[in-house]
Amino acid sequence: MRVSPLNVTAYTVACAAATGRAELLQALRARRSGLTRNDFTATPLATWIGRVAGLEAAPLPAGLGAWDCRNNRLAWRGLCADGFRDRVAQARERYGADRVAVLLGTSTSSIGATEEGYARLDSAGQFPPELRRPVLHMPHSLGDFVQRALDLQGVCATIGTACSSSAKVFAQAERLIRSGLVDAAVVGGTDSLCGSVLFGFRSLELLSSEPCRPFDPARSGLSLGEAAGFALLERDGPGPWLLGCGESSDAYHMSSPHPEGIGARRAIAAALDAAGIEARRIDYINLHGTASAKNDEVEGRLVAELFPDTTHASSTKGWTGHTLGAAGILEAIVTLAAIEEGLAPGTLNSTAVDPACGPQVRLANEERTVSYALSHSFGFGGSNCVLLFGSARTHSSGRAQ
Repeated sequence: MRVSPLNVTAYTVACAAATGRAELLQALRARRSGLTRNDFTATPLATWIGRVAGLEAAPLPAGLGAWDCRNNRLAWRGLCADGFRDRVAQARERYGADRVAVLLGTSTSSIGATEEGYARLDSAGQFPPELRRPVLHMPHSLGDFVQRALDLQGVCATIGTACSSSAKVFAQAERLIRSGLVDAAVVGGTDSLCGSVLFGFRSLELLSSEPCRPFDPARSGLSLGEAAGFALLERDGPGPWLLGCGESSDAYHMSSPHPEGIGARRAIAAALDAAGIEARRIDYINLHGTASAKNDEVEGRLVAELFPDTTHASSTKGWTGHTLGAAGILEAIVTLAAIEEGLAPGTLNSTAVDPACGPQVRLANEERTVSYALSHSFGFGGSNCVLLFGSARTHSSGRAQ
């Protein structure tokens, strides 16, 4: 089904490589990674992480103190970059506080605060007083916090579909705006590092002991990271456009992709169909590219089957790490930057491309015109989402206005 194009009138990001769009672009162009040796938790695992510096010394403002935790501090850092809160305030004045939705993706929300509470139980088995705040210990903590921080009163939803969470919020926003239930939407997501994430992925034997190397024949697993990102979607504006969304759920396995990429293939096809754009017209693809053995093999082979050799595809997780529930918005923002700045990023840390993948996977950055681009997000359990962005609004025929 064709979607109603939406303009991305503002967007912002905070991750290990950068805070704000200008700094992100600098890191991409300079090929400067944000990955560092893991120093997270009392007994750090031997891996590399994309840790956002300074969150420990940056409590939330007094009026938002009830939500104070690492995840919401990270969200606040993102909200404060690029004048994003001011842009949302202007939308609030245009439409009304109850007509701007808040739709956020996260996979762990503020579970780090809950971990801390259990680690610091008092003699009566109670959390310390500063952690006895119910708004911290619920999956919707992030959405509740962001809606309050932006002084909005409309639809507010949290989406938790693993690594596709903050990509699927774009599709939900399109449906809500098209139906007339809201006039604009703040979309995005935040996931922060915590023990559950690090030790959970180690139990799956998916962590690498070196910086991740997506699509490299010698890749050895993930580097986990944390990030916050947000975008403002409206019916019209001066920014790039959301032209298509494709979603699928193949439910093949709890943590492994379908060996033939059936769900991913359906999501790609649905995004292209929704926008009325042929695969040959895609200039850049931000791949899910986690640097795990199976994900990269399946995704690389699928892209080789569906797109021409001229398509530039890459994974940017070598800059940021895999930010889980925030990966969708983070990589959508990289894709939007590619369109606006004419930069197709390469793949950091990798020195070769697995022969199982096609020539579309590139290691080097390329300065080029990006008129249409895809962002892939493939989550555990086979929850897939592909977003299609363009530099201009298009007719259903795919011709730019």
